[in-house]
Amino acid sequence: MAGQPILPKGSPPPLAPYSPGFRSGGLVCTAGMLALDTSGTLIGEGDAGAQTRQVLENIREILEEAGGSMQDIVYNTIYLKDLADYAAMNEVYASYFPENPPARACVQAGLVRPEFLVEIAAMAVIDN
Repeated sequence: MAGQPILPKGSPPPLAPYSPGFRSGGLVCTAGMLALDTSGTLIGEGDAGAQTRQVLENIREILEEAGGSMQDIVYNTIYLKDLADYAAMNEVYASYFPENPPARACVQAGLVRPEFLVEIAAMAVIDN
């Protein structure tokens, strides 16, 4: 099945050859999003909560470009540089999914650059 890349206007520039989002039928997957603003500047250096907020806003933009919303997410994979940041990440994360939160996994991982503390990849089903 063919699909199409999703490239929101003003989205952070990819750090490698990938699309920020990709749609195939009703399934929309995001790349692992980092805490970068539209110019590629890190938001929230040293602050896992602030980075989580920026990451989730970047995911929101991709889903809205695809005609969906955060409520369409069915699964998230969360990568933390340090599990000591779990509580800070989780506090912000919970504010984006106050009811019926999607399934998720959360793992500790080395991220692409040392200043990144949080990365999240999402899967959503958008029926439109």
